[in-house]
Amino acid sequence: MSVPKLALSEITEAALGKTRAEAVVVGTVQGANGLELAPGAEAVDAALGGTLVDVLRTLGATGKAEEVVKVPTLGKLPAGVVLAVGLGKPEPTQEQVRRAAGASGRALAGTARALTTLSVVDLQAAVEGTILGAYTFTEYKSEPGDAPVSTVDVATPADGSAREHRATLKAATAIAESVLTARDLVNTPPNDLFPGSFADRAKKLAEQTGLDIEVLDEKQLKRKGYGGILGVGGGSSRPPRLVCLSYKGPKAKRKVALVGKGITFDTGGISLKPAANMDHMTSDMSGAAAVLASVVLAAKLKYPLEVTGYLPLAENMPSGTSYRPGDVLTMYGGKTVEVLNTDAEGRLVLADAIVRAAEDEPDYLIETSTLTGAQMVALGNRTPGIMGSDEFRDRVAAIAQATGENGWPMPLPEELRGDLDSKLADLANVTGSRWGGMLAAGIFLREFVAEGLPWAHIDIAGPAFNTGGPWGYTGKGGTGVPVRTIAAVLADIADNG
Repeated sequence: MSVPKLALSEITEAALGKTRAEAVVVGTVQGANGLELAPGAEAVDAALGGTLVDVLRTLGATGKAEEVVKVPTLGKLPAGVVLAVGLGKPEPTQEQVRRAAGASGRALAGTARALTTLSVVDLQAAVEGTILGAYTFTEYKSEPGDAPVSTVDVATPADGSAREHRATLKAATAIAESVLTARDLVNTPPNDLFPGSFADRAKKLAEQTGLDIEVLDEKQLKRKGYGGILGVGGGSSRPPRLVCLSYKGPKAKRKVALVGKGITFDTGGISLKPAANMDHMTSDMSGAAAVLASVVLAAKLKYPLEVTGYLPLAENMPSGTSYRPGDVLTMYGGKTVEVLNTDAEGRLVLADAIVRAAEDEPDYLIETSTLTGAQMVALGNRTPGIMGSDEFRDRVAAIAQATGENGWPMPLPEELRGDLDSKLADLANVTGSRWGGMLAAGIFLREFVAEGLPWAHIDIAGPAFNTGGPWGYTGKGGTGVPVRTIAAVLADIADNG
């Protein structure tokens, strides 16, 4: 993971005359009379003789969202290039700034040092977007191409104090770095990231941040009765694990449990998936990656909370030892589940971890996973579906929308519960219907949530992995969703209970 070094910097004509940056980033907007400069660009424009708007218009720039236009400074600035990036409509939202900063971060590849003025519009969004947009994953490339920008000077906003600005810079950098931690895990191929190696990475991160960690191997899982994790992981030569991370912050008044699905590769098991796009299943551990990154972030930012993270890790493979359609699993806590489809495995490992997490008596439970393809059918590839207890579900969804991760609240209709009835066991792992697949999966999970515990599930089947081209601050591959949502929910609980 390569993260640009960021530091606050003045943005005046005098400061620009001494800058060591190779490129200066300014924002543009679509004004009533065409392209206009966003706040923060004034000193840059003045240094160029007040011609920047005319030059950009001549080049066809409009200020539309994520538009990137480069203008040579012709020696009028030490920086050789002004990079103008569109924010869209005037008075841009935080998400518009974040996406524009992401677009600029990508465009700065091959640049050693840059100065951004987008921070004058919104410091936190500019920092997050720049770091996330600059991200590349090149560990397995023999010729990685242009390196990401290595240093970014961040123009200091006019409002607020220096102390506030430094705190915002520190927090935004930590949040973005945690998203990149999750992206790195998701992008690591499954031959190198499997339950054991994932647990090893979790140990290393825990040691670096002072977290307590416990890892249960397959023998301990069997002894303690984790039937879901063992069932799903039984077909692989690389046995499952359950990782528990815990952090206790200063003056902690609330306990929050996090659970993330960690299927390091999902073939579908005996209910084998089609070959097309099966390689995308390297992302089926995105929930566990997000939870690991979020617990680490809670420690870095010293949230006044107790946060525990549970990562049920397994590889779902077909073999002579795989679980089968028709098997009945005894889950952790004693409930029994008839397996009708081995490709509905995520809910099985989550169920074990949910019951275990509830034993800690948390005030809130948040779990996340690439749960169902039905999420993408219902909401597309960029909008997570959020299910759970009504009040907490809506709270998490509102926060997700505010962060730009755009989660949407979904119902758990009672009439679907009967479709999970089993003739052999307490319930089946799927319904016999094609309708409401995401909702049925949520209802299945609800069966394992302790009574009265406020909980929310974030289904990130589509949003966790971008199979298309880059946009905003999101590149191809792992996205790190929903780390920023979880971070914002933890901050909200710390502030408001």
